[in-house]
This record gives sequence, C-alpha cells and structure tokens, in this order.
Amino acid sequence: QLQASGGGLVQVGGSLRLSCAVRGLSAYNMGWFRQAPGKEREFVAAVRWGDSNTRYADSVKGRFTISRDRAKHTVYLQLSSLKPEDTAVYYCAARGSWVVSRMHQANIYDYWGQGTQVTVSS
Repeated sequence: QLQASGGGLVQVGGSLRLSCAVRGLSAYNMGWFRQAPGKEREFVAAVRWGDSNTRYADSVKGRFTISRDRAKHTVYLQLSSLKPEDTAVYYCAARGSWVVSRMHQANIYDYWGQGTQVTVSS
C-alpha cells in the first residue's frame, strides 16, 4: 500500500527527493522515518493530509521539506544540504488520524513502506 522510492548516493551538501506512493488508503496522515545501521528508527517528518500541517525532527529542520500531492496520492520528502549523518534507510508510514503530540512515534503508524536507501558520501 505504500511504495517508497527516490533514494540513492549523493555527496555532502547535495539533494534528493523521496516519494511515497499511497494505494488503497484514504484520509491518511503520513510520516517519514529513517534507520541507520545499528541505530533505532527515528522520526524525520510528518504531514497532515487535510491541511498540510507539518512536523519535523530538530535534526532536519530547515533542510528537509515534507509535502503531499493529494491528486497523485503521493507524499514527498525533499532532502537538502545533506550530511553524512543523514545516511539511512528512509521509510514512509501512514495512519488514519492526526495525533498532535505523537506523530513522531513510530508505534502509532498503521502502514509502512519498504524503505529506500539514502547514502551521503563525504
């Protein structure tokens, strides 16, 4: 139901745009998470489907932008000013309702994509 794509190898300071195509779901709110080798999965960003209200992790504020295209049923994560510490597998996730104080918690999401690898080389 969620198909993530757009990852790749990029140099420090470069940019990538990740996409998450959503199929078979309606009225969903979306999040992006990432997991580096040996580390726990961490929150990156979330967007509310109805009004595009957004949340970001402090580590990516000002560098990453989450957005959604309702007509295409797709959520995007624009990654800019990339750093080596951004290297991880990036996952998109979906849930039906927007929980104001908990959208950073992975365990509240109902659906997950398969992940796409982002590697930032120095």
